[in-house]
Amino acid sequence: MRHTWRWFGPKDRVSIDDMLQAGVQGVVPPRHHVPTGTVWSPGEIARRQAELALMTDGAPSGLKWEVVESLPVSEAIKTQTGDWRAHVENWIASMRNLKDAGIEVICYNFMPVLDWTRTDLAWRRPNGARCMRFDFTDFAAFDIHILQRRGAAEDFPEEIREEAARRFAQMDEARREELAGNVVFGLPGAAEHFTLQDVRALLDSYAPVTDAVLRRHFHDFLEQVVPVAQEIGVRLCCHPDDPPFPLLGLPRVMSTEADYAERMAAVDLPANGITLCSGSLGARPDNDLPGMMARLGDRVHFLHLRNVRRDSDAIRGSFFEDEHLGGQTDMVALVAAVLREEARRREAGRADAVIPMRPDHGQDILDDIGRGGQPGYPAIGRLKGLAELRGVELALSHGART
Repeated sequence: MRHTWRWFGPKDRVSIDDMLQAGVQGVVPPRHHVPTGTVWSPGEIARRQAELALMTDGAPSGLKWEVVESLPVSEAIKTQTGDWRAHVENWIASMRNLKDAGIEVICYNFMPVLDWTRTDLAWRRPNGARCMRFDFTDFAAFDIHILQRRGAAEDFPEEIREEAARRFAQMDEARREELAGNVVFGLPGAAEHFTLQDVRALLDSYAPVTDAVLRRHFHDFLEQVVPVAQEIGVRLCCHPDDPPFPLLGLPRVMSTEADYAERMAAVDLPANGITLCSGSLGARPDNDLPGMMARLGDRVHFLHLRNVRRDSDAIRGSFFEDEHLGGQTDMVALVAAVLREEARRREAGRADAVIPMRPDHGQDILDDIGRGGQPGYPAIGRLKGLAELRGVELALSHGART
């Protein structure tokens, strides 16, 4: 695996120097500073490359931009409304510009309205560490009582509705505002920051978009972008839904192995690939991550390795971001499946034999606490995760040789 690191640009509290000292081999910047639906210009791409090329003292970092995460797909494309055709053309133009800059792997997602969703961004663990958490009952309290979405109550079991009502009644105004902010006010560093009214309007725009309609729109998008990616030598990799089950009455179409197989078959070209995120997919008890890597590995172009611990075996339920070797995904078995796929690719002579990986998310530990970094992206917590994953990889590789 090639060890990469998410970086949010010069304002990120985790610097290029920090990444180098952690042993990172490549960088994964986002496009949060460029409005969704517009073209990512060659000049903007070059500026980001120049920023990551230097350490704090001006010395060369030697780090390369390995993967784009994310080239966002606009809501207009997902709903096929407004300027969606122009947005697809702009997406293709951005892809061409990235390829011209030497960047060949593009991660994106097709989640309606919200990206990853959490109810707590700094949930305290018994040892004092902080992590992100999705609490299904708190989310119900938000959906029913704060957002007041039409029909929300019908989407939750009776016992969840009753407990959500009790929790909402016990929340002070500060906690209600915090919960709403955690769920909908936009991801840290994102170009878009949503208000509750913005979310209500977006949800209204999805009223005619059923599960079947969203799948059809996704296939339409793939039919336009994947052949171009294949032609110019770009590998596209779709990130799964996070959490991998329906929220806010919206469809989810990238939550299971069957979803991935359907999307890959829709446009059956090698460029149409997968971001295998073990944390997102691991939030469902019916997703077998080592098995998915073994069966779908030919199309895995990017890896997010992280772990979650579920409160129950319910398909829709609560979970928190555990340590990378904790949680309920067998990370050793998953890394072993990755190494087998890489060996198979080397034997086949594939140029993409080494799969880029990043230690996704992480718990705030030690000096991360109070540092004010991006939620889920601490320096020391991710360093710990990367070291653990590197150790697993080295041990398995040594075992294979002996």
